[in-house]
Amino acid sequence: MKYLMAIDAGTGSVRAVLFDTNGTQMGVAQKEWTHREDPRWPGSMDFDWKHNWDLARSCVSEVLASTGIDPADVAAVSTTCMREGILLYDADGNEIWACANVDARSNDEVAQLIEKDPGLERELYLESGQTYALGALPRLLWVKNKMPEVYDRAASIGMFNDWLIYHLTGVLAVEPSNGSTTGIMSLEKRDWDPSISERCGLRSDLFKPVLECGSLAGHVNAQGARDTGLLEGTPVVVGGGDCQLGMIGVDACLPGQAGVFGGSFWQYEFNTASPKTDENCRVRVNCHAVPGVWQYEALAFKPGLVMRWFRDAFCQEEKRVAAKTGKSAYDLMDERAAEVPVGAGGMVCCFSDIMNYIHWTHAAPTFTNFELDPERYNKYTFYRAILENTAMLVKGHIELVREFTGNEPEELVFAGGASYSDLWAQIVSDVTDKPVRVPVVKEATALGAAILAGYGVGIYPSVAEGAHRVVKIEKTFSPDAANHAAYEKLYETWRKVYAAQLGLSEQGVTKSMWSAPGIK
Repeated sequence: MKYLMAIDAGTGSVRAVLFDTNGTQMGVAQKEWTHREDPRWPGSMDFDWKHNWDLARSCVSEVLASTGIDPADVAAVSTTCMREGILLYDADGNEIWACANVDARSNDEVAQLIEKDPGLERELYLESGQTYALGALPRLLWVKNKMPEVYDRAASIGMFNDWLIYHLTGVLAVEPSNGSTTGIMSLEKRDWDPSISERCGLRSDLFKPVLECGSLAGHVNAQGARDTGLLEGTPVVVGGGDCQLGMIGVDACLPGQAGVFGGSFWQYEFNTASPKTDENCRVRVNCHAVPGVWQYEALAFKPGLVMRWFRDAFCQEEKRVAAKTGKSAYDLMDERAAEVPVGAGGMVCCFSDIMNYIHWTHAAPTFTNFELDPERYNKYTFYRAILENTAMLVKGHIELVREFTGNEPEELVFAGGASYSDLWAQIVSDVTDKPVRVPVVKEATALGAAILAGYGVGIYPSVAEGAHRVVKIEKTFSPDAANHAAYEKLYETWRKVYAAQLGLSEQGVTKSMWSAPGIK
């Protein structure tokens, strides 16, 4: 039996996962990591590349040890990671600066870019699919302004999945799925566009070759073998960004397919055969990790974090029972929330807005439109309102993409931690009026990396066929017509309430949950 390894550098942790070639997870080793704020720079989130590589390589060693799998039976390795995080290297290939995806230090630089040329952000979006909000351009400008000695020494830029490959093989290259999130790539060409950097007053000589996802990057070298316990010579295949590989891991590789990933943030991903962008710059467009396919991406901010906050703030009894019974506190809350009538008695919960990429800001978190009736409006009602309003964000994002493409999916694949909740999956189906398929493997990103690894060494004839072979659907949820009709009315109310709440935040009456760098 041969095995495939995925190494996943996420926002909060790194892990190594082993699968067999049928997609069965054999073992996982995970280490949490943290990103340090430099006290000199509010909002900064530095990435500790030395310590974090120690954590990553120990995960590889541990999963090999815990499974007892012979390293000689690992057919290939691939990598994935949080998107937007960037590293700078010097001419000798040494890391000299890095920031995680949650870094938010570049407010002044966004303002600088807008002041220099107010129309440039829109022009660059139409070419790259990215705005300043999450991209690398303001961060590079920050390095130029605040750390000129680092900027002058920099010889190349890379992403964290490429950084993992570099440590395994000594090959430093970038791939288009995560690379496109920098905002410095041509969507159409799936390659760097140095002129974008030049138009922002930045250097145009930082760009290593682009290797397409699923191609062979190289082989584990002697140092990589010593670090990890992998066999020297093991093939290492180019991976990709987490959401792109997540789509492969739920068998959504073809144009017209769509996935919803429910974690700390929720992503709606819709595959397309064209790199067309939105004239109003509302939706992010990325390269898929499948060559010849792109993705429209709409992000909902913090649904999973809102749910975690609610659990920790108000669900102490459920946490106590969960600790005694071995059940999840969320499962216990689901059981009671299922008894709450559809629409949560008209209650509206606001946190994330429907995406507006070019002017990205959110209202203050709010619960409204409830009565002082503890029988009808209690913590289970509030809990259900969070579930329902997250599903409304999915509906809003489907409609947003349909506005400028004319297309929407026939069904949704639902993965990530939220997909463990049958209640949440059913609500998403009822609100969107679409069947919702939940795969057996909920954490799809690592499986997507394993599929790419297998494709790269010829185990699967194509990425799509590999995904179709190994991804198994556990449950399918069908929309209830009566529930959908009720949610249609609530959706209109939610849109009006959110617009009013956003107005209060923009006036400074309430504090915005989050605004993109440079938004006043």
